[in-house]
Order: sequence, then structure tokens, then C-alpha cells
Amino acid sequence: MIGVRIAIQTKCLAQPLRQALHIAGNLQAEGVQIDLRQELAVAELSDTALRQLRKMLDDLNLRVGSVSFPTRRSYGNPEQLERRIEATVAAMHGAGRLGCRVIVLTLGPCPAPESAERATLLEALGTLAVQGNRLGVEIALASTAPAEELQNLLGELPEGAIGLDLNPADLVLAGQSPREFAERLGKHVVHLAANDAVRGFGSTGGGEVELGRGAADFPELLGMLEEYGYRGWATIERRQSRHPVADVENAVAFLRAL
Repeated sequence: MIGVRIAIQTKCLAQPLRQALHIAGNLQAEGVQIDLRQELAVAELSDTALRQLRKMLDDLNLRVGSVSFPTRRSYGNPEQLERRIEATVAAMHGAGRLGCRVIVLTLGPCPAPESAERATLLEALGTLAVQGNRLGVEIALASTAPAEELQNLLGELPEGAIGLDLNPADLVLAGQSPREFAERLGKHVVHLAANDAVRGFGSTGGGEVELGRGAADFPELLGMLEEYGYRGWATIERRQSRHPVADVENAVAFLRAL
């Protein structure tokens, strides 16, 4: 496969973390993505527990390719913002302790230019970027905002301060184009979600589907990212499935065949 390492989002396997790690190892993934809010409060791990976890990962030939830290409110919302930033920095520190270099954060809608919320967001992202640089952790903002809006937002930040998460399924379901995202923002992508979806027509609802069976042309996206020198992770994610392990196994095979 084109210069991309395969990871599995442990949360989507619908198993306790220990079992999910073993499944990921058995499926011969190279890495995993762990949710540091819902699956593992890494900041509270003792050194002994952390060593045990890292040994398990080594025994399974796995790395923590990325972590996620979803927040209920955006970084442009001033309510309890200081606590949100402190918790995010703690998650960044936890990522570093796990040997991980990418954290996926939720951006939410882009506030209007010159609004108070926009100024708050830019200040918060600047603070997080400084802390990420100090800790050696890159920020990948996840958003379904139009590519032009994201491009404008990044243009208001120092060059290279913040990266993006490319999530094809979320973009398709939001009526956005993963191809346009990659075309306009490919140089900023620091994490890639390996997922897919179809849009609904009329009264027929759309939804997430197995990788390779939806509207996202994944081989094309990988080729476009290769032109920007992307050598990061493709993290398999499956959120709405009765058979998540089988679907993830098929996704691994799909990626290996590219």
C-alpha cells in the first residue's frame, strides 16, 4: 500500500481495551487509535500500569498511531474553556507517554470571521499548538466544515501550527467532498480515517458503510495524499455495524490490496 501504515480504532471493536488490542494484533494491524476520554485515562495511569500497557503493545507488535480526545464543546466556546484546554494538554501529555505523536481533536463548526468565538478559537488553538510542539504531539483537527472555511481558518494561524484529520465518511454524510478536501487541504493532513459512507436520496437515508463500498474513492485519496508526502496512519473506523470485527478485518484486507 502507498506509504501508509494501517491502524485500527480500538473503540469501534466494541470490546474492553485489552481485548480490542489483542483483536487488532490478530488482524495484523500495525497500530491502534485509543480514545483518551472514554477508553483510557492515560494521565491517571501509574508508571507501572503504563509499562504493562506498553509491553502488551510491544508483544502484539502494535504502536499507538494516534489518540483521540473528543470534547463536548468546541474550543471556540468560552464556557469552561480553561478546563477544556487543561484536559486536552493532559491528553497530549498522555499521548507522549504512550509514544504517540498525533492527537485527533474535534473542531466543530468554524465560527464566522471576526466574531468573538473566532478569536477565542484561534487563541485556544494557538495555546494547544504551543503545548503540542513542546510535547512532540501533532494536532489533527476533525471537522466537516467546507474546505474553504478550514483553509481560511488555518491561514489565520502560524504556518504548520495545526494539522487536519481527513475523515471521508463524516465528510460524505455532511454533504462535503473528500476529494475536494484532499485537493485543497492535503498538505495539512496529519491523520487519515479509513472509513466510508453513502449519502441518502430522497426519503432513503444514507449512512456509514464498509470501507470501499461507499462514495469515497479511497485509492484516489491515498494517491492525492501521497503527492503531499503523507506517510502517516490510515486508521480503520467502523461505527455502525453488527459485525465490527469482521468489517474491520475486511478493511485491513482492502487496504493491503491497494
